[in-house]
Amino acid sequence: MAYDDLRSFLRALERDRDLKRIKAEVDPYLEVGEIVDRVNKAGGPALLFENVKGSDMPLAMNVFGTDRRLLKALGLTSYEEISEKIGGLLKPELPQGFVGFREAFGKLGSMAHVPPKKVKEAPVQEVVLQGDEVDLDRLPALFTWPEDGGSFFNFGLTHTKDPDTGVRNLGLYRLQRHDRRTIGMHWQIHKDSRNHYQVAARRGEKLPVAIAFGCSPAVTYAATAPLPADIDEYLLAGFIQGKRVEMVDCKTVPLQVPASAEVVLEGWLEPGEMRPEGPFGDHTGFYTPREDFPALRIDCVTTRKRPLLHSIVTARPPQEDGPLGRATQRFFLPLLKIIVPDIVDYHLPEAGGFHNCAIVAIDKRYPKHAQKVMHAIWGAHMMSLTKLIVVVDKDCDVHDLDEVAWRALGNVDYSRDLTVVEGPVDHLDHSSYQQFWGGKAGIDATRKLPEEGYTRDGGWPEMITSDPEVAEKVTRRWREYGL
Repeated sequence: MAYDDLRSFLRALERDRDLKRIKAEVDPYLEVGEIVDRVNKAGGPALLFENVKGSDMPLAMNVFGTDRRLLKALGLTSYEEISEKIGGLLKPELPQGFVGFREAFGKLGSMAHVPPKKVKEAPVQEVVLQGDEVDLDRLPALFTWPEDGGSFFNFGLTHTKDPDTGVRNLGLYRLQRHDRRTIGMHWQIHKDSRNHYQVAARRGEKLPVAIAFGCSPAVTYAATAPLPADIDEYLLAGFIQGKRVEMVDCKTVPLQVPASAEVVLEGWLEPGEMRPEGPFGDHTGFYTPREDFPALRIDCVTTRKRPLLHSIVTARPPQEDGPLGRATQRFFLPLLKIIVPDIVDYHLPEAGGFHNCAIVAIDKRYPKHAQKVMHAIWGAHMMSLTKLIVVVDKDCDVHDLDEVAWRALGNVDYSRDLTVVEGPVDHLDHSSYQQFWGGKAGIDATRKLPEEGYTRDGGWPEMITSDPEVAEKVTRRWREYGL
């Protein structure tokens, strides 16, 4: 079972000696970020800063910084468990296409333990501050990199609703602290919350927003998952943790938040209320430039009696979002197969920020099969942002980047096997010459068929492999060789 709240998980990590309490005073201006970045890249423990300069609130960092910790948080022994759970649930009914994708999640949603459960009282509302009592300076926001445009909250789970349909969205967006009552909402162009804001603005209405910090691991993970707009992230959280997520009505906005959260910010977003946001040292390893984004005035803050805040450092990979990205890869494999059933396995390298590159293995059956899969992926929900797709045969281990490179560098005639197109790219992509769209490439690194024009004598050559009988013999006699 996954952990019910952040506190219980931190206690479990401390029992495992996988959490370090830091009692010395630390400065949220650059110092905390430098500490966390070093500890994360060394594979070190979760950190609990108990004495953050300028705040009386402890700060939890690097909580999901290793695969072992994230798996423990979600109650799993391996990422493959996620694929197996959802794959087994969906069989034998595997409809294809986007309709099938939604039907699959609908099937998850029909399970009794998945839908969130409303409660009347919640730990996160033990303390309620409103109006002039609100002071965001009490919360330890991080100024992480020297050229950042200010201090940021990096792990706030943002709740909004579509003004037309009432469908809820839970997303993870960075939040710049502009002043003691105002934060910037970094809603990128492809995000659902941005669409909610635009719908409300067109109607001349304010948009209610609630931001929760320190939620249970399953809820926090669900906020990072790229789900379709009409799928409730709390269904995914309930499915992962094996029981319903308890939710409570906010005090001043018509939204619900996790009852076990540590801190919640509530406010109404006025149409057209914008402020410059950034620059920000992002997970790309580069600064994203200053840009105007909506500015939210906070009317109410609710907390536990002795709250703590949860945050994350974004930086050049490897970084803490690595385990979160790997979990998403494995969870979405059976769902991606519904849309693109040709896929045997896939891998999204962390070095590519998980969305820039996709390595895909297929069971090739006909000419230009690889190109068909490339275009299917570019049409599959948020996979549309993928800039490079490398297609290999099913006998290639897509998670072994050396083997993938060997195939891609040796199995390709780039005058024939390279597909170049244009399409949407991530909001944060600094390499595209035009913001929001740019060039993409697909590399067909599969064996080539005669029907594809490969007509050389003897056809595509056989790969070198050991004689199986001799290989077994050598394995059996290995000790005799004294090696």
